[in-house]
Amino acid sequence: MAQVLTKPIPVKSGGASADRPGAGKPMISSTRIARRVRQLGRQISETYADIETPLVIVVILKGATVFAADLLRSLSIPAELEFVRASSYHGGTTSSGRLQLAHMVDGTLVGRHVLLVEDIVDSGLTVNVIAKRIKRLGPASLRIAALLDRPARRVTEVKIDFCGFVIPDRFVIGYGLDYAGLYRELPHIYSLT
Repeated sequence: MAQVLTKPIPVKSGGASADRPGAGKPMISSTRIARRVRQLGRQISETYADIETPLVIVVILKGATVFAADLLRSLSIPAELEFVRASSYHGGTTSSGRLQLAHMVDGTLVGRHVLLVEDIVDSGLTVNVIAKRIKRLGPASLRIAALLDRPARRVTEVKIDFCGFVIPDRFVIGYGLDYAGLYRELPHIYSLT
C-alpha cells in the first residue's frame, strides 16, 4: 500500500483581539483549511486503500468534531466513527496536565485499523493517554491525524502521521477549537495570544 505523506504546512502567527476574534486577520483561513483537509483525506484514503474492513475514525471530542466531519467527507474509502471525550484545559488557555476522560469508544477495535483524530497536539499528553488506551483494545494499527501541531508546548513525544499545519506557540480558536466553550463556530482559525 502506498503511503504518501506530505509535510504539514507551517503557519506564521497572526492574530485577533480576544474580545472580537472574528474582526482580525485569520491565522489560517477557511479556504486554506478546506484545501489541506482534502489533501489529508486523499493521503489517508491512499494509506488505507487495501484494508478489508472500514477504517475506524476515533474523534477526540469536542474540539476535533468539525475537522473530523470534513475529513470524513473527504475520504474515498469506507469509514466508521467512534468518539472519545477528553479534556485537559478546563476553561483556560494552557493545559492543566490533568486529563479527564469522560467517554471511550463504544464499538470493538480488535483487529481494526484505527485513525485517532485530534484538533491540536501541543503537550502531547492527551493524545498519548488515549492512544495507549486504544492500543490496549487490540487494533490492527493505530495512526494519528491532527489538524494542528504546536510543538513549542510538547512535553511528551508524539508521532503525528497526518498533520495539517504546524503553528507557533499561540492559543488558537475557531474551526472547532474553543476558549471556555466559545468560538468553535468560526470558519477560520484565529490566534488569541
